[in-house]
Amino acid sequence: MDKKLLHGAHTALVTPMKDGKVSYTDLQRLLNAQLASDISGVVPCGTTGESPTLSDQEHLQVIKSTVEVLNGKIPVIAGTGANSTQEALELTKKADQAGADAFLLVAPYYNKPSQEGLFAHFSALAECTEKPIVLYSIPSRCGIEISTSTISRLYEKHPNVCALKEAGGRSAKVSETVCVLGDEFIVLSGDDGLTLPFIACGAKGVISVASNIIPNIVANLVNLALNDNYSEARMLHLKNFQLFNDIFIEPNPVPIKTLMHQNNLISSSEVRLPLTQPTKENLLLLEKISQNISDLN
Repeated sequence: MDKKLLHGAHTALVTPMKDGKVSYTDLQRLLNAQLASDISGVVPCGTTGESPTLSDQEHLQVIKSTVEVLNGKIPVIAGTGANSTQEALELTKKADQAGADAFLLVAPYYNKPSQEGLFAHFSALAECTEKPIVLYSIPSRCGIEISTSTISRLYEKHPNVCALKEAGGRSAKVSETVCVLGDEFIVLSGDDGLTLPFIACGAKGVISVASNIIPNIVANLVNLALNDNYSEARMLHLKNFQLFNDIFIEPNPVPIKTLMHQNNLISSSEVRLPLTQPTKENLLLLEKISQNISDLN
């Protein structure tokens, strides 16, 4: 896979659910909508896809279904991370066999390994596949950050560890990564509200939650910024900035699933425990936001 296929706007897909089960009918509708847009790729079974509450069978079936529906038309970056190295290895190997194009691997959560532990963990995963690996650093959920020095060691030893989804909220980390690892290493924003400033600091795109519902807008914003048209990109960023914030008024993916259901993109806003539906106050706010979605598109 050409590493440049990781550039652009990639959708962190929700996993549609109904009556306690994954709704593969809704997943196919969602994927077809993504294909009809200008989105660069999709990421099934990440945090937005509620991967911690999917069984291993569901996890792999969502990836397989995504690969089958998209049929090579855009890249599939499969979320196969876990806080157990052995579990992540099994998921990555099976997703590789299922036809995923690349893998999103989150830092092990709860365990809080040392940087040496992170290096050993990701090294083991890099050795089980030749396909590109996107490291996922999100300290707010994992309790640890993947340091720039650890990323550099991994990239030097394992060239397929070639990208980072940076969700630590610091543009300085983006600049530092690009300065240390060079422009060939790919940094992707993990936060829609920071996509524009991150690209200005050297990022090559975003893994987006918002693009579940406004894929063309997110893709356009990224393309404008990557082509140095910051004036128009800034206008899009500011026009949609409130939405970028509001989709996190409840734990992700509760708000985005609610908005998608309200806009008939999925047949249910169902999430799995321990996630719950929005509070009445936030539901009212999301209903108001939903009324503006058609205007945004």
